[in-house]
Amino acid sequence: MPDENSIRRMVRKVVYRTLGLSGDRERRVQRPLVTELDVRDLAVGAELPIPEHALITPLARQIAMERKVRFISKADPAAPAASLAPTSTGTPAARAGSVVAIGADHGGYALKNDLIALLHAWGYQVTDCGTNSTESVDYPDFALAVAQLVAGGAAWRGVLIDGAGIGSCMAANKVPGVLAAMCYDQATAHNSREHNNANVLTLGAGMIGANVAQQILKTFLETEFAGGRHARRVDKILAIERRYLRP
Repeated sequence: MPDENSIRRMVRKVVYRTLGLSGDRERRVQRPLVTELDVRDLAVGAELPIPEHALITPLARQIAMERKVRFISKADPAAPAASLAPTSTGTPAARAGSVVAIGADHGGYALKNDLIALLHAWGYQVTDCGTNSTESVDYPDFALAVAQLVAGGAAWRGVLIDGAGIGSCMAANKVPGVLAAMCYDQATAHNSREHNNANVLTLGAGMIGANVAQQILKTFLETEFAGGRHARRVDKILAIERRYLRP
Protein backbone atom coordinates (compact mmCIF):
# COMPACT_ATOMS: atom_id res chain seq x y z
CA MET A 1 0.00 0.00 0.00
CA PRO A 2 1.61 3.32 -1.05
CA ASP A 3 2.34 5.72 1.80
CA GLU A 4 1.26 9.36 1.81
CA ASN A 5 4.56 10.63 0.38
CA SER A 6 4.36 8.15 -2.50
CA ILE A 7 0.81 9.25 -3.25
CA ARG A 8 1.89 12.89 -3.24
CA ARG A 9 4.73 12.14 -5.65
CA MET A 10 2.34 10.37 -8.02
CA VAL A 11 -0.20 13.20 -7.84
CA ARG A 12 2.53 15.79 -8.39
CA LYS A 13 3.73 13.92 -11.47
CA VAL A 14 0.23 13.85 -12.97
CA VAL A 15 -0.39 17.55 -12.20
CA TYR A 16 2.94 18.61 -13.68
CA ARG A 17 2.32 16.53 -16.78
CA THR A 18 -1.05 18.24 -17.17
CA LEU A 19 0.69 21.62 -16.92
CA GLY A 20 3.25 20.63 -19.51
CA LEU A 21 6.12 20.32 -17.02
CA SER A 22 8.43 17.32 -16.99
CA GLY A 23 11.99 16.17 -16.45
CA ASP A 24 14.57 18.78 -15.45
CA ARG A 25 12.02 21.56 -15.67
CA GLU A 26 9.77 19.77 -13.20
CA ARG A 27 12.63 19.45 -10.72
CA ARG A 28 13.50 23.11 -11.10
CA VAL A 29 9.93 24.32 -10.52
CA GLN A 30 8.84 22.08 -7.61
CA ARG A 31 5.83 24.20 -6.75
CA PRO A 32 4.10 23.19 -3.50
CA LEU A 33 1.15 20.91 -4.15
CA VAL A 34 -2.14 20.96 -2.22
CA THR A 35 -4.19 17.77 -2.61
CA GLU A 36 -7.39 16.36 -1.14
CA LEU A 37 -5.25 14.79 1.59
CA ASP A 38 -4.67 18.30 2.95
CA VAL A 39 -8.34 19.23 2.94
CA ARG A 40 -10.56 16.22 3.53
CA ASP A 41 -10.20 16.01 7.34
CA LEU A 42 -10.50 19.74 8.05
CA ALA A 43 -13.51 21.10 9.89
CA VAL A 44 -16.24 22.84 7.92
CA GLY A 45 -15.34 26.52 7.51
CA ALA A 46 -11.69 25.98 8.44
CA GLU A 47 -8.79 27.98 7.03
CA LEU A 48 -5.79 26.24 5.46
CA PRO A 49 -2.51 28.20 5.13
CA ILE A 50 -0.80 27.34 1.85
CA PRO A 51 2.53 28.47 0.35
CA GLU A 52 2.46 31.27 -2.19
CA HIS A 53 2.11 29.99 -5.80
CA ALA A 54 1.01 26.54 -4.59
CA LEU A 55 -0.70 24.24 -7.06
CA ILE A 56 -4.15 23.09 -5.94
CA THR A 57 -5.57 19.93 -7.48
CA PRO A 58 -9.15 19.99 -8.84
CA LEU A 59 -10.29 17.45 -6.22
CA ALA A 60 -8.80 19.58 -3.43
CA ARG A 61 -10.70 22.60 -4.80
CA GLN A 62 -13.92 20.62 -4.92
CA ILE A 63 -13.62 19.34 -1.35
CA ALA A 64 -12.69 22.84 -0.15
CA MET A 65 -15.80 24.28 -1.79
CA GLU A 66 -18.03 21.61 -0.30
CA ARG A 67 -16.58 22.07 3.20
CA LYS A 68 -16.28 25.88 2.89
CA VAL A 69 -12.54 25.67 3.55
CA ARG A 70 -10.62 28.87 2.79
CA PHE A 71 -7.10 28.71 1.38
CA ILE A 72 -4.93 31.41 2.94
CA SER A 73 -1.72 32.37 1.17
CA LYS A 74 1.25 32.56 3.51
CA ALA A 75 2.45 35.59 1.58
CA ASP A 76 -0.78 37.43 2.43
CA PRO A 77 -2.46 35.88 5.49
CA ALA A 78 -5.40 38.25 5.28
CA ALA A 79 -6.52 37.23 1.79
CA PRO A 80 -7.98 33.91 0.65
CA ALA A 81 -6.98 32.47 -2.70
CA ALA A 82 -9.32 33.80 -5.35
CA SER A 83 -12.82 32.42 -4.85
CA LEU A 84 -11.71 28.89 -4.04
CA ALA A 85 -14.55 28.54 -1.56
CA PRO A 86 -17.92 30.23 -1.26
CA THR A 87 -18.01 33.66 0.30
CA SER A 88 -19.70 34.16 3.65
CA THR A 89 -22.82 35.50 1.94
CA GLY A 90 -22.79 32.91 -0.83
CA THR A 91 -23.62 35.69 -3.30
CA PRO A 92 -21.37 36.38 -6.30
CA ALA A 93 -20.68 39.98 -7.21
CA ALA A 94 -22.62 40.73 -10.40
CA ARG A 95 -20.90 42.82 -13.04
CA ALA A 96 -22.78 46.03 -13.66
CA GLY A 97 -25.22 45.53 -16.51
CA SER A 98 -24.22 41.91 -17.03
CA VAL A 99 -26.82 39.98 -19.00
CA VAL A 100 -27.09 36.22 -18.60
CA ALA A 101 -29.06 34.43 -21.32
CA ILE A 102 -30.69 31.21 -20.14
CA GLY A 103 -32.63 28.51 -21.94
CA ALA A 104 -33.89 25.00 -21.30
CA ASP A 105 -35.97 22.23 -22.78
CA HIS A 106 -38.85 20.58 -20.93
CA GLY A 107 -36.43 18.54 -18.81
CA GLY A 108 -34.69 21.66 -17.57
CA TYR A 109 -37.71 23.95 -17.26
CA ALA A 110 -38.11 23.74 -13.47
CA LEU A 111 -34.39 24.20 -12.78
CA LYS A 112 -34.28 27.11 -15.22
CA ASN A 113 -36.91 28.95 -13.23
CA ASP A 114 -35.00 28.35 -9.99
CA LEU A 115 -31.77 29.68 -11.50
CA ILE A 116 -33.47 32.72 -13.00
CA ALA A 117 -34.72 33.71 -9.54
CA LEU A 118 -31.23 33.23 -8.18
CA LEU A 119 -29.62 35.30 -10.95
CA HIS A 120 -32.02 38.16 -10.26
CA ALA A 121 -31.21 37.94 -6.54
CA TRP A 122 -27.51 38.17 -7.40
CA GLY A 123 -28.10 41.33 -9.43
CA TYR A 124 -27.79 40.02 -12.98
CA GLN A 125 -30.06 40.93 -15.85
CA VAL A 126 -31.62 37.82 -17.35
CA THR A 127 -32.82 37.04 -20.87
CA ASP A 128 -35.11 34.02 -20.72
CA CYS A 129 -35.06 32.17 -24.05
CA GLY A 130 -37.61 29.56 -22.98
CA THR A 131 -39.06 26.99 -22.86
CA ASN A 132 -42.03 28.11 -20.80
CA SER A 133 -43.67 24.83 -19.84
CA THR A 134 -43.00 21.13 -19.36
CA GLU A 135 -44.43 20.32 -22.79
CA SER A 136 -41.95 18.34 -24.89
CA VAL A 137 -39.68 20.52 -27.06
CA ASP A 138 -36.35 20.17 -28.89
CA TYR A 139 -33.29 21.34 -26.95
CA PRO A 140 -31.28 22.51 -30.03
CA ASP A 141 -33.76 25.35 -30.58
CA PHE A 142 -33.08 26.84 -27.16
CA ALA A 143 -29.36 26.13 -27.32
CA LEU A 144 -29.21 28.11 -30.56
CA ALA A 145 -31.16 31.03 -29.10
CA VAL A 146 -28.83 31.36 -26.10
CA ALA A 147 -25.66 30.77 -28.12
CA GLN A 148 -26.57 33.45 -30.64
CA LEU A 149 -27.06 36.03 -27.88
CA VAL A 150 -23.67 35.23 -26.37
CA ALA A 151 -21.83 35.10 -29.71
CA GLY A 152 -23.43 38.37 -30.80
CA GLY A 153 -22.51 40.19 -27.60
CA ALA A 154 -26.10 40.67 -26.39
CA ALA A 155 -25.35 38.45 -23.39
CA TRP A 156 -22.26 38.25 -21.20
CA ARG A 157 -22.75 34.57 -20.34
CA GLY A 158 -25.16 31.83 -21.31
CA VAL A 159 -26.74 28.96 -19.37
CA LEU A 160 -28.44 25.94 -20.93
CA ILE A 161 -30.30 23.13 -19.17
CA ASP A 162 -31.59 19.86 -20.53
CA GLY A 163 -31.83 16.35 -19.12
CA ALA A 164 -28.13 15.48 -19.32
CA GLY A 165 -26.52 18.73 -20.48
CA ILE A 166 -24.73 17.00 -23.34
CA GLY A 167 -26.96 17.73 -26.31
CA SER A 168 -27.31 21.43 -25.51
CA CYS A 169 -23.54 21.67 -25.19
CA MET A 170 -23.05 20.09 -28.61
CA ALA A 171 -25.62 22.37 -30.23
CA ALA A 172 -24.28 25.57 -28.64
CA ASN A 173 -20.73 24.79 -29.71
CA LYS A 174 -21.82 24.80 -33.35
CA VAL A 175 -22.26 28.59 -33.13
CA PRO A 176 -18.99 30.42 -33.95
CA GLY A 177 -17.63 32.29 -30.96
CA VAL A 178 -19.28 30.05 -28.39
CA LEU A 179 -17.22 27.98 -25.96
CA ALA A 180 -19.81 25.88 -24.16
CA ALA A 181 -18.89 23.57 -21.28
CA MET A 182 -21.01 20.91 -19.62
CA CYS A 183 -20.22 21.02 -15.90
CA TYR A 184 -21.31 18.60 -13.21
CA ASP A 185 -19.54 20.00 -10.13
CA GLN A 186 -17.73 23.12 -8.94
CA ALA A 187 -14.32 21.86 -10.01
CA THR A 188 -15.37 21.43 -13.64
CA ALA A 189 -17.07 24.84 -13.57
CA HIS A 190 -13.91 26.46 -12.22
CA ASN A 191 -11.72 24.70 -14.79
CA SER A 192 -14.03 25.58 -17.68
CA ARG A 193 -13.63 29.27 -16.93
CA GLU A 194 -10.03 29.46 -15.68
CA HIS A 195 -8.50 27.25 -18.37
CA ASN A 196 -11.01 27.28 -21.25
CA ASN A 197 -12.68 30.71 -21.05
CA ALA A 198 -16.09 29.07 -21.49
CA ASN A 199 -18.88 31.56 -22.10
CA VAL A 200 -21.84 29.15 -22.00
CA LEU A 201 -22.57 26.73 -19.16
CA THR A 202 -24.67 23.63 -19.77
CA LEU A 203 -26.28 21.62 -16.99
CA GLY A 204 -28.05 18.27 -16.82
CA ALA A 205 -31.16 18.64 -14.68
CA GLY A 206 -31.52 14.89 -14.50
CA MET A 207 -27.92 14.43 -13.36
CA ILE A 208 -27.53 16.97 -10.55
CA GLY A 209 -29.71 18.49 -7.85
CA ALA A 210 -30.79 22.11 -7.57
CA ASN A 211 -28.26 22.91 -4.82
CA VAL A 212 -25.34 21.57 -6.84
CA ALA A 213 -26.58 23.46 -9.91
CA GLN A 214 -26.61 26.70 -7.93
CA GLN A 215 -23.05 26.13 -6.70
CA ILE A 216 -21.88 25.35 -10.24
CA LEU A 217 -23.53 28.49 -11.59
CA LYS A 218 -21.98 30.65 -8.87
CA THR A 219 -18.51 29.28 -9.58
CA PHE A 220 -18.95 29.68 -13.33
CA LEU A 221 -19.96 33.33 -13.00
CA GLU A 222 -17.27 34.23 -10.46
CA THR A 223 -14.22 32.54 -11.96
CA GLU A 224 -11.96 34.64 -14.18
CA PHE A 225 -10.05 33.35 -17.21
CA ALA A 226 -6.38 32.87 -16.30
CA GLY A 227 -4.98 33.77 -19.72
CA GLY A 228 -1.30 33.02 -20.28
CA ARG A 229 -0.68 29.56 -21.69
CA HIS A 230 -4.43 28.92 -21.53
CA ALA A 231 -5.11 31.83 -23.89
CA ARG A 232 -2.79 30.27 -26.46
CA ARG A 233 -4.71 27.02 -26.28
CA VAL A 234 -8.12 28.66 -26.50
CA ASP A 235 -6.87 30.61 -29.54
CA LYS A 236 -6.04 27.27 -31.15
CA ILE A 237 -9.57 26.02 -30.47
CA LEU A 238 -11.00 29.11 -32.16
CA ALA A 239 -8.56 28.70 -35.06
CA ILE A 240 -10.00 25.23 -35.70
CA GLU A 241 -13.46 26.79 -35.77
CA ARG A 242 -12.37 29.45 -38.27
CA ARG A 243 -10.80 26.81 -40.52
CA TYR A 244 -14.16 25.14 -41.05
CA LEU A 245 -16.32 28.23 -41.35
CA ARG A 246 -17.97 28.49 -44.73
CA PRO A 247 -17.58 31.80 -46.61
